[in-house]
Amino acid sequence: MIIPVRCFSCGKPVGHLWEDFKKRVEKGENPKDVLDDLGLERYCCRALFMGHVDLIDSVARYKKA
Repeated sequence: MIIPVRCFSCGKPVGHLWEDFKKRVEKGENPKDVLDDLGLERYCCRALFMGHVDLIDSVARYKKA
């Protein structure tokens, strides 16, 4: 739902990079180039960004039962 603060596998802080990644990819940049530019070199960190689906807006509409 929300991008984690740290990578699950290696523990590198990645949460602060999500907004920049999202904006640049939406503008049409290649995700590979953006990840390289942000300094995400490990498979685990790259997979975290590429596999993330931002569902917080969808889930926020529902009230807790």
